[in-house]
Amino acid sequence: YLNYIYIIVAVVVVAGLGTLFTYLGMSWYNSLSRPTAWLPSIVFPIVWSVIYILAILLMILWSSREVFDIKTIILFALNGLLNVIWCLVFFTLHLTLVGNIIIILNLILSIYLFVNIFEKELGYLLAIYPFWLSLATSLNLALWILN
Repeated sequence: YLNYIYIIVAVVVVAGLGTLFTYLGMSWYNSLSRPTAWLPSIVFPIVWSVIYILAILLMILWSSREVFDIKTIILFALNGLLNVIWCLVFFTLHLTLVGNIIIILNLILSIYLFVNIFEKELGYLLAIYPFWLSLATSLNLALWILN
C-alpha cells in the first residue's frame, strides 16, 4: 500500500503546486487579451482533475500488476514537473515566452508518455493528456501573440 500512497501524494503535490501558482497569477491572467474563441474558465479545472484522477488510477492499477516500469515512472515525473514549472513561469512570473517553451516541451513529453503507455492496460485513457496539452499550447501561443 505504500506505493499507492506515494502515487497519490505525488499527484496531489503536482496538482496542488500547479493550482497555487495559477491562483497567484490569476489577476494578471484575467487582465490579458484573449482570443475570441476561448474556453470557459470552468473547463480548465475539470479537465485537469480528470487527467490527474486518470493518472492516479492508471499508476495504481499498473503498480499492483507490476506493469509499471522505471521509464514510465520517469515520464510521469517529468510531465508533472513540467506542469508545475509552467504554472510557476506563466502565471506567477508572467513569462509568456518562457512559458511557451516549457509547454511545448511538456507537450512533446506528454506524447512520448502516451506512446510509452498506450499498449499498457487502459493506457489509451490518458490520450486526453496530450490532446489537452495541444489545446493548451495553442491557447498559450495565442496569449503570447496577443499580449
